[in-house]
Amino acid sequence: MIDNMAYMPYNDSEHVRKTMDRFVIEFYESGNGDVPAEEFLLNLDIKMRAKILGIMGILQEKGNQLREPYSKHLEDGIFEIRGKVGTDISRVLYFFYYDGKIIFTNGFVKKTQKTPKSEIDKAKVYRKEYIERCEKNEKV
Repeated sequence: MIDNMAYMPYNDSEHVRKTMDRFVIEFYESGNGDVPAEEFLLNLDIKMRAKILGIMGILQEKGNQLREPYSKHLEDGIFEIRGKVGTDISRVLYFFYYDGKIIFTNGFVKKTQKTPKSEIDKAKVYRKEYIERCEKNEKV
């Protein structure tokens, strides 16, 4: 019997492009309905919001292949997307979850050289809550 798997078009780039799924962006929502990253984005000025949303679109296409200057791994699976307009610098933190999900947790205007530990810790807490709710099949 012939192994049909040997004839699959593994290196057919057109086939790969058609079957490759894009990443899905979601926003973390707290138990009381707050959506910190979305609220942050809505409070940005129009130019910065456009810049961040553009980078989010690139992230949705590239996923975990996106690197600096657009995205940077901070620590323990927490990443940031990086927006700069003039001298204003904004960051939105996120993590990757199963099935190509990218979960945005929180954002901040950067005022110091280093990303504040409190912002990273907040993203970790949100991630923990998100995962716990997913495991309990609760609304996330």
